[in-house]
Amino acid sequence: CLPANQERFASGKLATVQFHPSAQVVMTAGHDRSVSLFQVDGIRNPKIQSIYLESFPVYKACFSVDGEQVIATGTHHRMFFVYDMMSGSIIPIQKVRGMDERFLRSFELSPDGSFMLVTGTSGYLHLLSMKTKELVSTMKINGRCTASAFTPDSRQIYSYSKEGEVFIWDVRSRKCLHKFEDEGSLEGKCIAVSRNNQYVACGSASGVVNLYATDACLKASHPKPVKAIMNLVTSATCVTFNPTTEILAVASCEADEAVKLV
Repeated sequence: CLPANQERFASGKLATVQFHPSAQVVMTAGHDRSVSLFQVDGIRNPKIQSIYLESFPVYKACFSVDGEQVIATGTHHRMFFVYDMMSGSIIPIQKVRGMDERFLRSFELSPDGSFMLVTGTSGYLHLLSMKTKELVSTMKINGRCTASAFTPDSRQIYSYSKEGEVFIWDVRSRKCLHKFEDEGSLEGKCIAVSRNNQYVACGSASGVVNLYATDACLKASHPKPVKAIMNLVTSATCVTFNPTTEILAVASCEADEAVKLV
């Protein structure tokens, strides 16, 4: 295959690569302060457009569930940008009322398209409305939150703490339903829930990725992993399931080509 972004290679580190949910379009975004869209045809992969965000190195960018917006957060900013693909306008969200954070970096979008979950400091999690980009509610875990994931039905949130605990939240009531300890985890790094809600994968700083059955996570406080994946030797920084829940990808950004498909 040709490089997807061959018509415009980034001059800085790429932070995000994501396919559009319904069109044959791929987005790249990164530290060169730009978000680029490419039509993926396999022949030329023509660039659709690049959006330049002045003095705003992108930490993470993500398509909205309907594919009509791109949300982008920066590496050292309390604001974030919304790019409206229909109108072509870039909307800066300067400050969310009620959310007192120095930086906005890590976030997740709910699969039903109604919420944006922002990971704050000191264990705070901020739930924003995708429609208005206003704060709906704030939750807090013990310790520091390093990663979160919505369940496929958007009804629950799994939040992974730096101390290796996973908190399960009810989205509607914003109450903590349960918490469990990730076995052998010295420092939590990343978490994923499979599309069929059968498994939860937790990746830690030691490089071990534990795979749990969702039922066990909801009941036991020290669930036994179905499988412990030991292939990575550096910190596991990304875990994700394929849509049919047959493959789990585990990766580390701390070593070249540290990607394993299980």
